[in-house]
Order: sequence, then structure tokens, then C-alpha cells
Amino acid sequence: MNDEIKREIRKARLMQYEIAAKIGVSEYTLCRWFRRELTPEQRDKILAAIAELKAGEACV
Repeated sequence: MNDEIKREIRKARLMQYEIAAKIGVSEYTLCRWFRRELTPEQRDKILAAIAELKAGEACV
């Protein structure tokens, strides 16, 4: 499941630090989250951040 999220991040051409900043955690915290199965809340936050950052790129 976490691998799917990581693939989405790569596919969106984003960096983990960008996702971390968007959801208000440190890059280190985000990396720690990926060590275990993400909770539904964490997963939703990350997917929402990916979508928002991708949408922001489209506007530029």
C-alpha cells in the first residue's frame, strides 16, 4: 500500500519534502510514516497534498 503512494509521488514528479511541507510535518516524519503501513488519515492527507500540488503546477 505504501508503495502505491510512493509511485503516485514519483508519477507526479514531486519530492517527499514537498509533500511533507504541504501537510505540515517534517520530511523526517513523513519518511518515518512510510516505515509502517499508513493509517487511513495519513494516506488521505498525502493523497490530498499530491492532488493539490499537481493542481498548483497546472496553474503555472
